[in-house]
Amino acid sequence: MDQKKITNREVKKKNRNEVFRYICVHGTVSNPDISYDLKMSLPTVTQITKELIAKGLVEEKGELQSTGGRRAKALSAVVNAKLAVGLDITKNHITLALTNIIGEMLGYKRIYLPYHSEDDYYREVNERLEQFLDENKIDRDTVLGVGISFPGIIDLDREWIAYSHILGLEDVPFASVSSFFSYPCSFLNDANAGACAEGFREKGSGSFFYLSLSNTVGGAIFSRNELMQGKNFRCGEVGHMTVVADGAECYCGKKGCLDAYCSAMRLSDAANGKLEQFFALLDQKDVGATKIWDSYTDYLAIAVNNIHMVLDCDIILGGYVGSYMGTYFQDIWNKVSKRNTFGEKDFYVRECSYKVAAAALGAALHMIEIFVSQI
Repeated sequence: MDQKKITNREVKKKNRNEVFRYICVHGTVSNPDISYDLKMSLPTVTQITKELIAKGLVEEKGELQSTGGRRAKALSAVVNAKLAVGLDITKNHITLALTNIIGEMLGYKRIYLPYHSEDDYYREVNERLEQFLDENKIDRDTVLGVGISFPGIIDLDREWIAYSHILGLEDVPFASVSSFFSYPCSFLNDANAGACAEGFREKGSGSFFYLSLSNTVGGAIFSRNELMQGKNFRCGEVGHMTVVADGAECYCGKKGCLDAYCSAMRLSDAANGKLEQFFALLDQKDVGATKIWDSYTDYLAIAVNNIHMVLDCDIILGGYVGSYMGTYFQDIWNKVSKRNTFGEKDFYVRECSYKVAAAALGAALHMIEIFVSQI
């Protein structure tokens, strides 16, 4: 009997999840719409939407146009009923992003703040976060929590930041970071965060590999509306995939890693440390920049082809470099398509959808997803 009760409870929770997600995705809908598309009985759907209205997550907005019978009530998500903040921590900056329950970015801010693993750093981050919320006039009661993105290995089982070379961290408990904030916190790797942002936009429509081309190279596999983590939470770490045997030295100490050839710094270092300046030089057909870009895309095409051959899915180019691709995306596709054994004509490489604050937004959306899954 107890098992039956648990099963029924879980079924009801799953149904609430499906109904709420449907409303969030489709905007203004009716109970009959939901019933038809989700193949649930109309009484079940009606009961669920009543519960969601009582929770303040859904509201009635008049009636829809009649299709021949009685006009159905129009239902919409209360989009700003719950909000989440994303915090992306990097070596020299923090980025903050604010999103609502349907994934709209309501604001973002990038702040120069060099990382150091001391209490005063996290205190200042918390102060900047509260200032950010004040600037956006946010009622704290609506804030679900803070999703925190780190460049490193995030061990969800042990609940610690297992390793971050660029920040000089090893085996740092989540609690030692979250204790500085007044809100629940969730943690994830920066590439996984970027993938979460893209995955939220995709609405579970497929699988893809997110290739993060920032000052370090990372990656994430997103499939069936969730991240694939791997046995040791290192799934997608293509930055340390060998592309040249005994090649250039990587920051990890090995030779020939993709990171040594496709880090954003390969480009920015040739333009006074400014990536936007490098692409400006490329626009001007600067000979030096053109030569560097040609070499960069050669190695990137090798990596993209290897990933596609293994996973047979779309690949999204994100991170700092992905944000600047623009008209130069075709350069990469031309090189990738030449390497493809199967001569696929359809584009399976795409630019990222989010050009700014992708990791911070993804971290915030991860917090939204946790909330929605518990409705």
